[in-house]
Amino acid sequence: MSAPQIPAEQWAQVVEKTGGPCVYKKIPVQKPGPDEVLINVKYSGVCHTDLHAMMGDWPLATKIPLVGGHEGAGVVVARGELVKDVEIGEYAGVKWLNGSCLSCSFCQQSDEPLCGQALLSGYTVDGSFQQYAIAKAAHVARIPKECDLAAISPVLCAGITVYKGLKESGARPGQYVAIVGAGGGLGSLALQYAKAMGLHAIAIDGGAEKGEMCKALGAQSFVDFSVSKDVVADVKAATPDGLGPHAVICLAVSEKPFQQASQYVRSRGTVICIGLPANAFLKAPVFDTVIRMITIKGSYVGNRQDTAEAIEFFRQGLIKAPFKVVGLSQLQEVFELMHAGKIAGRYVVDTAK
Repeated sequence: MSAPQIPAEQWAQVVEKTGGPCVYKKIPVQKPGPDEVLINVKYSGVCHTDLHAMMGDWPLATKIPLVGGHEGAGVVVARGELVKDVEIGEYAGVKWLNGSCLSCSFCQQSDEPLCGQALLSGYTVDGSFQQYAIAKAAHVARIPKECDLAAISPVLCAGITVYKGLKESGARPGQYVAIVGAGGGLGSLALQYAKAMGLHAIAIDGGAEKGEMCKALGAQSFVDFSVSKDVVADVKAATPDGLGPHAVICLAVSEKPFQQASQYVRSRGTVICIGLPANAFLKAPVFDTVIRMITIKGSYVGNRQDTAEAIEFFRQGLIKAPFKVVGLSQLQEVFELMHAGKIAGRYVVDTAK
């Protein structure tokens, strides 16, 4: 396939200083290196991590100026001379893990997200809030041609991340898993992956709108923390035997839900920490954790195999991310809604608008 015409300039959203705002402006289109591909990003999901990147409130420094975004779905339009297994015209995705060394002990054991030289899209390297983005060919998500690019974009971070967390939890078909923050972008996908994996999901979030959405996405029950007088008791009561869920997937953006999780997970249960609230700490009673044999563990993003599996669930029609499409030029408005906690599901930006 002949290479398409690539412009010299493109529209992008650029964070020019820590704390924002992002600026919608023209910037040059970069050329891919020997082991990289250039993707014409058609759509990009907006993740809460993108807000953290703009605000600079994580203990990991971002590049400045920065083009954020790490849920970019598009078409490969150029590739470096060393790239042999990604073709021009194929669908591909820019995800959080933009690249890794592929040779350290972590990379060799399928833990490439833990690589000490990992490149992070929209954080340490420019991401997908632009019309043309670069990524290491070995790490781009391979998207089947029958997939809708707008609909699959949230899967490239939110979907892969929650799918990985569910795998890490060890929960088996027929068991109960609590999803904390179930009404958000990650949570809405976690509910669907849980159902597709044969798990019974208990959704935890605040507000009637989110409750209705969670039940429509397959939640067995909904615990509204904004009106509950005892969240711990309510979550336990949502399981048939009253002993609590076998696992908890904590996607919260504040600290308190992480502390609660160890109180309602059942004995020998597992709490999976995925959400990354700024400056938050984990806390659980040592005595209770020991005698009830509770496991508390972190789960980061998925590896390349997790990515392929998460996308296959989507390809089979088992995952439908609830999303709203807006123009890339409206990204700052999306961040303001996100900061105010007024987003149910996911926003996806169309880079052509």
